[in-house]
Amino acid sequence: MKHLLFIISGLAFSMILFTTTSCDKNTDCKATITVVDSTGFVGNARVKLFANVKSSSGQTFVGDVKADGVTDDAGTVKFTFKLPAIFDISAVRVVGTKTLTGTAIIKLEEGKGIDKQVTIK
Repeated sequence: MKHLLFIISGLAFSMILFTTTSCDKNTDCKATITVVDSTGFVGNARVKLFANVKSSSGQTFVGDVKADGVTDDAGTVKFTFKLPAIFDISAVRVVGTKTLTGTAIIKLEEGKGIDKQVTIK
């Protein structure tokens, strides 16, 4: 009788274990953008991620999915998206009367984090 109770308890425990575990995988796409110039990391730079889309008539416009942020003192800004995408990156920092700019492209993949460095001049 004890063996039967032990087997039933084991089966019940196994069923609970296998039915409550989640198979959801992390699909977030994370981007870390670092802005640098000739002297090193650049804090307080505005970073924009956007996708240019071409219409059937040949016109180009910015797509709906976009993001922007400002770099911290270490020159980095982080973004998280739910789906993979390819974004253009624009980084701008105004120093006095001088505007420093830089561009790059980043490809975000499902469940992965990507680090990208943008040099502004």
